[in-house]
Amino acid sequence: MKTRQSHFPRIKTIACEGPGSDRPLAFRHYNPDEVIDGRTMSDHLRFSIAYWHSFRGVGSDPFGPGTIVRPWEKGRDAVSVAKTRMDAAFEFFQKIRAPFWCFHDRDIAPEGRTLAESNRHLDKIVAHAKALQKATGVKLLWGTANLFSNPRYMCGAATNPDAHVFAYAAAQVKKALEVTKELGGENYVFWGGREGYETLLNTDLKREQDHLARFLHLAVDYAKAIGFKGQFLIEPKPKEPTKHQYDFDVASGIAFLRTYGLEKHFKFNIETNHATLAGHTFQHEIEVAAAAGMLGSIDANAGDTLLGWDTDQFNTDVRELTLAMVSILKAGGLGSGGFNFDAKLRRPSIDPEDLFHAHIGGMDAYALAFKLARRILAEGKLEQFVASRYSSYDSGFGQEIETGKASFKSLEKLVLTQLGEPKPKSGKQEYLENLLARYLHG
Repeated sequence: MKTRQSHFPRIKTIACEGPGSDRPLAFRHYNPDEVIDGRTMSDHLRFSIAYWHSFRGVGSDPFGPGTIVRPWEKGRDAVSVAKTRMDAAFEFFQKIRAPFWCFHDRDIAPEGRTLAESNRHLDKIVAHAKALQKATGVKLLWGTANLFSNPRYMCGAATNPDAHVFAYAAAQVKKALEVTKELGGENYVFWGGREGYETLLNTDLKREQDHLARFLHLAVDYAKAIGFKGQFLIEPKPKEPTKHQYDFDVASGIAFLRTYGLEKHFKFNIETNHATLAGHTFQHEIEVAAAAGMLGSIDANAGDTLLGWDTDQFNTDVRELTLAMVSILKAGGLGSGGFNFDAKLRRPSIDPEDLFHAHIGGMDAYALAFKLARRILAEGKLEQFVASRYSSYDSGFGQEIETGKASFKSLEKLVLTQLGEPKPKSGKQEYLENLLARYLHG
């Protein structure tokens, strides 16, 4: 299947020209065909394009309307426009050499006057997407439902105090699961865009959390019923739009899932910007998820540390990304997940070419971080230091502590009769920071 026209006629498929290239429309570090440990870099990184930002974003912010106008947004009716928009999207996916894409249901198809009409619109666009996927080889990393934009969800979806809204949200997710399966989606994401509260004066917190858990159990049951084998993912976010959301961070998400018996069914889709809003580093959230065996996928973006809201910028901070990559590789990778560019152009970046510049920068930064992290782990200096720091637990009474053989009584006796006062040992943070800098800067 071929699209009728080129929507980016002056831009060719982006090639990797190496670190010495000074061409703006070329990769310097991301070579999708480069084979590393028997797999291509494309297979290692599994880059994905976020449909909502790249092809529905208009450059709006909390203080002003959109500034970006695309030529493919003109047409006879909303469904026809949606098809043309999708043609443009898949041309972009191919030219930027991204193997995956992601969407919300309402990103790709217009919402109708009724749920039935919305579903009919969605079916038409999903058929178009399926044909484009077959023609291009681009796959669906994950799908999800938009349960936050429509005014019906102003007080939440699964946590809404009105059971009618809960039922509507359930019907919408049912359909989203079906179309994600139809398109071969490898994951399905739950992002509780308004699953939280503004004030406890009108909120039954426990009941809302119970309802959220019930909703997720219903989704698990339906996935089994239709044979959807993809991984379910929770995407934590601490605030915005609601003051306090129930999926605050990975740690609270783990506690929630374990409380309600859902931990076997879900992993985490971790967003850098959300980690920042929660007061954590990106690497921290990855490590917490990995420690619980629940690291699933990454929303690849960054926030502005000087602003307290979700700016969704393309991340080119190689230091931050290298530390994240070290933790991801140590955890064994992302499995069916990937690196989804949940990032948007800045408000004044209105040219179609800017879409390429943004993704090239992000993809190159992650690719370089991937290479640096592999070198760090191959040389093993950081891991050796950490192993040495905890080596007192590898034998003797330290091993007895870890294996549960020690007691307060036995440890007291040991300190009183043999060990005496502990001798402080340096954590050598400055040495380790310098070591990391050598990897980053040579």
